[in-house]
Amino acid sequence: MKKLLSIICVAILTVTASSCKKETVVSNNTLTRVFDLKSTDWKQTSDGVSWYANLNIPELDNQIHLKGGVLVSISVDGESTYEQIPETFGGVAYSYSHQPGQLQLLAQAYDGANPPISNPGAMTVKVVLIDSND
Repeated sequence: MKKLLSIICVAILTVTASSCKKETVVSNNTLTRVFDLKSTDWKQTSDGVSWYANLNIPELDNQIHLKGGVLVSISVDGESTYEQIPETFGGVAYSYSHQPGQLQLLAQAYDGANPPISNPGAMTVKVVLIDSND
């Protein structure tokens, strides 16, 4: 009797376990844009402390803005290396903000010190847009 009950339990567990299904959906919902910023693309803020540069990105739609993701990296050495921002290096704190259609880079002294930093100069900016399946 115990043997029969054990066989039935194993059969039930096998059927139950095989009916469970873990589903992982992977899709390629990313877009990468690369921009070559010149030193003249940077503008000083009205208070004279920071610098900003605006990038027009029409693919940065409201869906990505609200529910997706935006990753930004900068390279100052001809794309040999990239630093993902926000990041502080060389005494400069780099960050960004975005809205549909536009991304704004910001560069400022890491400690808010005066005098302010000089123009950040030319660099390559890589922007990765990640759409959500939501």
